[in-house]
Amino acid sequence: MKILYLLFAVFLLLFQATSGSADPLFADTTACRSAQGSFCRAGACPPTFAATGTCHGGLMNCCSK
Repeated sequence: MKILYLLFAVFLLLFQATSGSADPLFADTTACRSAQGSFCRAGACPPTFAATGTCHGGLMNCCSK
């Protein structure tokens, strides 16, 4: 039972440095997210949104109203 606490502490220390997004920050992704109401989406944008650019190096669409 004591090994369980030790393993939990080790996992906590390992994953502490990986907080936040692990995605690389592409220039087009930061430009899309900086615009108000814009978001990145794989595939087509929802019906009330239009594709205004790309995200993640051209792999995703930047959708905004």
